[in-house]
Amino acid sequence: MFNKLKNKLSGFKQNFSSKIEDKATPVEESSATEPEAAAEGGRFEEKEAVTGTKDENKTGFAHKAKALVFEREFILDEADVEDILWELEMSLLESDIAISVSEKIVTDVKQELVGSRKKIGGNTSKIVEDALKKSINDVMSANVFDFDEFIDNHEKPVNIVFVGINGTGKTTSIAKIAHRLKAMNKSVVIAAGDTFRAGAIDQIAVHAERIGVKLIKHQEGGDPAAVVYDAVQYAKAHDSDVVLSDTAGRMHTNVNLMAQLQKICRVSAPDLVLFVDEAVAGNDAVERAEQFNEAVPVDGSILTKTDADSKGGAAISIAYVTGKPIVFLGMGQDYEDLIKFDPHWFVDQIFS
Repeated sequence: MFNKLKNKLSGFKQNFSSKIEDKATPVEESSATEPEAAAEGGRFEEKEAVTGTKDENKTGFAHKAKALVFEREFILDEADVEDILWELEMSLLESDIAISVSEKIVTDVKQELVGSRKKIGGNTSKIVEDALKKSINDVMSANVFDFDEFIDNHEKPVNIVFVGINGTGKTTSIAKIAHRLKAMNKSVVIAAGDTFRAGAIDQIAVHAERIGVKLIKHQEGGDPAAVVYDAVQYAKAHDSDVVLSDTAGRMHTNVNLMAQLQKICRVSAPDLVLFVDEAVAGNDAVERAEQFNEAVPVDGSILTKTDADSKGGAAISIAYVTGKPIVFLGMGQDYEDLIKFDPHWFVDQIFS
């Protein structure tokens, strides 16, 4: 997972670390009661005699020598790292990270490492990695949403509508969330609102039966708004906690299907609209999320196939660009293979 991005960031760390090493200079510390050492031409000299035992004098000298070798500082000008930062931006773009997000990350790294005087120890690579981690984490933490807390605190039934294009794992994501909610002791109703795609109702029916939740369905080709309405009314009558409403996959350019989706949201106003797309789609997923959000405002995203994503661009970009949080990541085909999005966990995976 994220192997291509890991390799690119590793190369950047090495290049930037080399530049820091080139600019680093020793930091001398003085003390009236300890040996003083000066580094000249790589040699250390004891400047004055000290009292005490031989072992004490040796220990004190060794301490100062270590400080002079490992306690250093650097200050970089923008011109020093202009080429390296350009390489970083290109690496981020090649990893399907959106232009605005790439620029934000590069700017943050520059502000963290360029122009200010910093002390360093022996590991310059960690300084660069920490700056990258902070920048990426800040981007991904711009919008965070706790799904479980929302379900617990919201008035019941919570109506969640799932939208997206064809073939991105929308129906499977609904099944995974139904499984998760049932494990939380929540009662779930699924609305088979995809009446457009052949076999869609049968597919969601199989999932509902396996998980053991109620399914509301009409005939193929029926009005999906009516299906969702009936599911919400059933949930109200039976004190159910959550309604998960499937919808037909569609492109934002399909005027008729987008009007149909808008009708669904008018007839049974959703409490959450979740956009579903594949993490491996990269920038395409980010652009589609923006386009759907313009037609039917979405409240968050689910990214499927994250375990197969070598770049990580969609997950890093989508929340920042859309202003809406990532809610879940799909990590496999089983019902349990769904994790709540945590930006700290995600950044750790990139640098693991």
